[in-house]
Amino acid sequence: MKTVSLKGMRSPWVVIGCLLAGGVVAQDAPKYSNEFLAIGVGARALGMGSAYTAAVNDVTSGYWNPAGLLGVKGDLQVGVMHSEYFAGIAKYDYVGLAKPIDSLSTIGFSFIRFGIDNIPNTIDLIDPSGNIDYDRITTFSSADHAFIISYARKLRVPGLRVGGNAKVIYRRVGEFGKAWGFGLDAGAQYDMDQWHFSAVARDVTGTFNAWSYTLDQRTIDVFTQTGNEIPANSVEVTLPRLMLGAVRQFSFGKKFNLLAAVDLENTFDGKRNTLIKSSLISTDPRIGLELGYANIVYVRTGISNMQYVTNTAGDKQLSIQPNIGIGLKIKSLSLDYALTDIGDNSVALYSNIFSLKFDLFKRPSS
Repeated sequence: MKTVSLKGMRSPWVVIGCLLAGGVVAQDAPKYSNEFLAIGVGARALGMGSAYTAAVNDVTSGYWNPAGLLGVKGDLQVGVMHSEYFAGIAKYDYVGLAKPIDSLSTIGFSFIRFGIDNIPNTIDLIDPSGNIDYDRITTFSSADHAFIISYARKLRVPGLRVGGNAKVIYRRVGEFGKAWGFGLDAGAQYDMDQWHFSAVARDVTGTFNAWSYTLDQRTIDVFTQTGNEIPANSVEVTLPRLMLGAVRQFSFGKKFNLLAAVDLENTFDGKRNTLIKSSLISTDPRIGLELGYANIVYVRTGISNMQYVTNTAGDKQLSIQPNIGIGLKIKSLSLDYALTDIGDNSVALYSNIFSLKFDLFKRPSS
């Protein structure tokens, strides 16, 4: 994921220029478009290193694999998650709803927000007389939003489930710029004894974000005087990617269960810095484990974001993102926690992640 470093900036207004230029840069490098949707949702999944497309069977399926929605229990399942990045500067939130329609189909809705709030806008820091007036500083937010509607259906082929997503993207940088986008996902899961397989095509037709900017003359003048690029209306495209997954379930005695999962994220937009790469396809492998006791307590671990990075000596080293998590399930309530990128061993984001999931059941009529 490409990020903007705030350290060492001489003046806060530089942040505005960096954020606004993001839409233009993304058009030249579409492989980094809508990267807030690559973070993931749910502490269970993130504790397993995001190796989750074959294992998912709850409300978070709207993000990972819509076919998994058929595993939702109850009349309505609700999921929420919160995490923070960059020492609390950026906040990432998720809310999901899933409701079975009948024994063959389920619908879901997901909302995701990744944002930075209270960014200082110092465009008018200096008054017309040339004096610095801190009372003229205002603030704004830069936030990305995703609204996802999901549908899953069980097919006549035993063990086969399919699903799809329609998602609307809304990205906004204060009053300066905004973008609307639309995209489609498709997914499938297939069960074979203790094995479960999955395939997910994200942004299957390409997701298009149309950026438009509204800058007053004062802002344009300041950008020009300080050497910042003035953004222009543009369209950025999120290219398709294919997720393949498999998970195997093991039982030890009557109370212990183990899930072993692997996911392969495949992109087709040229060579990326992934563990497996070529000029045609790049593959990012992820591995996850979950040990459960009596379907109440769970311990999880996983590795992801495997790539080679160059150190200060110019040597390439393998960077791996380790993750751990725990979970507690009491009747219809599940509470999960994950710590991603333990010890900051990789170049990826790390965070403490909390998520909650609960099922609502209709009371039987008297």
